[in-house]
Amino acid sequence: MTQDLNLTNNPIQPSALVKRMLIGWSIGLAVILFFVLGVKHPRAEWGNLWMIRPLIITPLAGATGGAVVYFADRLRQQYGWNKVLINTLCGIICFIGLWMGIVLGLVGTLWN
Repeated sequence: MTQDLNLTNNPIQPSALVKRMLIGWSIGLAVILFFVLGVKHPRAEWGNLWMIRPLIITPLAGATGGAVVYFADRLRQQYGWNKVLINTLCGIICFIGLWMGIVLGLVGTLWN
């Protein structure tokens, strides 16, 4: 039995991709809100709108993690890779990506 590796047979499902990206986005937003809303008296040198950058960058990093999970799941289904291995790698990639999003969002303010 041979596997058909033609990528046109397995098109991207936009609804599933958007769903996973929204889940990642909401996780990123929840994590960054935990840090941002805990600041009662921000420093004057941060400016009045210091929260905008972390509230944009971190959820985008989470959405990117959701896209990674979607495409890794497609690889697992297409090539029959081990589910535990793929899920572990996705968890590590998403954790590192979310951490980098937090750092990039908070650099110069809370992450100093």
